[in-house]
Amino acid sequence: MKFEVYSEGTLADKFSLDGAYLFGADGIPFRGMTKVSFEKGIITCQKKNSDAGGLAIMWPIKGFGKILLQTTRLPEKDGSYNLNVELARAKLMEIALKREDWSFLDESSEKIKTIKDLFVDALENVDNGPIASLIADECLKKAMVVAELLAAKNAEVFLKAKIKAGGFARHCLGCQLDPSLVDDSSYMSKITESFGFISIPIRWADVEPTEDDFKFEEMDKCFKAVAGKKIAVSIGSVLSFDKKSLPQWLVVGKGGFPQIRDRAYKFVNEVVGRYSPKVHAWKVLGGMNANNYFGFNFEQVLEISRAAVMAARAVDTRSLKIIDVIYPWGEYYACTADTIPPLVYLDMIMQSGINPDAVGLQIRFGANQYGMHLRDLMQVSAMLDRFAPLTKPLHITAVEIPGGIAVDEKGNHINGSGIWRDSWSDEIQGKWIEQFYKIVLGKSFISTVTYASFADKDGYELANSGLLTDKLKSKNGFEVLKKLQKLIVSAK
Repeated sequence: MKFEVYSEGTLADKFSLDGAYLFGADGIPFRGMTKVSFEKGIITCQKKNSDAGGLAIMWPIKGFGKILLQTTRLPEKDGSYNLNVELARAKLMEIALKREDWSFLDESSEKIKTIKDLFVDALENVDNGPIASLIADECLKKAMVVAELLAAKNAEVFLKAKIKAGGFARHCLGCQLDPSLVDDSSYMSKITESFGFISIPIRWADVEPTEDDFKFEEMDKCFKAVAGKKIAVSIGSVLSFDKKSLPQWLVVGKGGFPQIRDRAYKFVNEVVGRYSPKVHAWKVLGGMNANNYFGFNFEQVLEISRAAVMAARAVDTRSLKIIDVIYPWGEYYACTADTIPPLVYLDMIMQSGINPDAVGLQIRFGANQYGMHLRDLMQVSAMLDRFAPLTKPLHITAVEIPGGIAVDEKGNHINGSGIWRDSWSDEIQGKWIEQFYKIVLGKSFISTVTYASFADKDGYELANSGLLTDKLKSKNGFEVLKKLQKLIVSAK
């Protein structure tokens, strides 16, 4: 498959392939994509079969930002597709589908007519690539605005209905605690007074650095810091099979799968048994869909998932047991071995009778790596809707967005991860958080939302992503979430 890439009506001489991958049915990336390349204004996509496929890629939209967008699934053909036109086509199709899903067929009718007319004009000129691309660019620019307006309208309608019906638990907004800051009284008072619950992170490598030698001092310190506070606590993910979370003795050990499974069971059992009376929810296993350091096969992934839930349940029958999923669009599946697309993994879990109490989902944007390239808010809303049929409550266990411009080691700005409206800043971060939370909280099947970083700190992956500055001064996003928390509490 080939795509002509136009910039300002001229074939592009330079173009970044940030975020590029090919996908097939149900948006699942093609496994083992051989090559996506760019040369002389043409993107060439090589895949292993002749099935229809779509291209996802970071794309600049004047006045809107730089967003990971997708084409529709297209058949192979002689010659090239016009990428500008195909991206506009896909966005119009998404708008049409969500207008029907959300019963908004009368909303923004004049704006819808305008973008449809522009797209028809682009198609009529498709044999003249430069002209068609200019019309398609204008169509896409207007379509992006309409898409987010519709997503915001949908969120507003359902959020009001949910508040009126008393559909929120008191503990529905939370934030992740930084264990290194629990001695700071200002930090602790702000986080405990502003949210319904806090999430305490845990790493197997830290808690059991040597086999059967458990170090709970840091965890104990966190619980002591919140003792007496009227705030719920969640912990996790207790198990994670990315390399940095695993203890070295397990990584270099010579045991096979049964030994690893049994050690994982024992670790979860030990942690949950120690803190069970104090914890409202356990994220017992996180990221197994994408982080599979030991290369477990499907059956072994299910066994580990089952062991995690059973180990927690054996010592705590009261608290929620959550299985957490990362990178919900599944981009990693295109190039990372021993991984499973998110919804395929969760369907396997449910079909196997593992039966967690809820499903967790992490949504983090702002790094130039698979899974963290920015999507527009209609894409976010549509993605969440795909998780509704799971029949399990959904918890957004981590959401995070930059509050500043990322730089590389040489001090150069990094924009490959995406831009929303303008370069990331305190103001832009706050506006995005407000829109995102309204969309999420309006979904009837979503129970809680956890922000992933409370205060800025050197070394964090996402630049200035906290709700407070490193001096613990409030940022716009913090004020947005404080107002939402007060609104929820007052509606009870």
